[in-house]
Amino acid sequence: MKEQSQEQKIIEIKKLKEEKNAIILAHYYQTGDIQDIADFVGDSLALSQKAAKNSADIILFAGVKFMAETAKILAPEKKVLLPDMLAGCSLADSCKAVDFKKFIIENPGRTVISYVNTTAEIKALSDIICTSSNAVQIVESLPPEEKIIFAPDRNLGNYVLNKTGRDMVIWNGTCHVHEEFSLEAIIRLKKENPDAKIIVHPECELPVRLVADFIGSTSSLLEYTKKDNGNCYIVATEAGIIHQMKRENPDKVYIPAPPIDSTCGCSECSFMKLITIEKILNCLKYEKPEIFVEKETLLRAQKPILRMMEISEKLGL
Repeated sequence: MKEQSQEQKIIEIKKLKEEKNAIILAHYYQTGDIQDIADFVGDSLALSQKAAKNSADIILFAGVKFMAETAKILAPEKKVLLPDMLAGCSLADSCKAVDFKKFIIENPGRTVISYVNTTAEIKALSDIICTSSNAVQIVESLPPEEKIIFAPDRNLGNYVLNKTGRDMVIWNGTCHVHEEFSLEAIIRLKKENPDAKIIVHPECELPVRLVADFIGSTSSLLEYTKKDNGNCYIVATEAGIIHQMKRENPDKVYIPAPPIDSTCGCSECSFMKLITIEKILNCLKYEKPEIFVEKETLLRAQKPILRMMEISEKLGL
């Protein structure tokens, strides 16, 4: 039997979506072909908001496991699918529930703010969830004297600490993509492209943030390139976002910042790239792998996510 072409697979995906009342939610770090077939493309905050409010029976998540878990927590009555269960997250893996429980006990009397890039078990141990889009505002929404635990990303945590000056204890976790950018390569690219602006995700290390013209979440970086009057950008985040940047402003130049050890000349999340058009097709066809979250964990994890969404809504985020 002749294998289907990419175009035929996409046609079948569209047909299955309609038949099954399914939607595809995709993160900005997915490949361009997946972003193009998605019903909605966004960062973690926007994807959480979309997962909570839609009329689909099935949510297929083109992203990584913690994102699909978040969708299930926010829409427990829906079937949530993830095309590859191996699509994990180095940052989420850096914070295990057993260790985090101990960390909370060792730092009593603190409000626990956890980044959305965590497992359902970590969310269930938290008071509020945040994303890189709203982390500063979430912290600032609390009384100035409130003591905080921030987990798991140490770079985002230190960025928030520097912005807010709050009393924060920060978990020592990192994202392998944002941790590994080469400062030397970024400086070299800047010399080769003197008019380029360096735009950086707050999960990047401090030396990279210090050379930035703009620091922001994935969606903020996209928004910046849309509105800024510059013409060239060195982009220090996962290279998948460049697809959307090119769609919005095809005449501008976007240079992916390379990691220290790079074969592709850009920084890619190997977990995100496990999702393919073929896996999406099979996932929709057979309605598996399906995401399940134990009921007690789900209910406990739901509260801090909803608290984040309430604060975000009040602040117009």
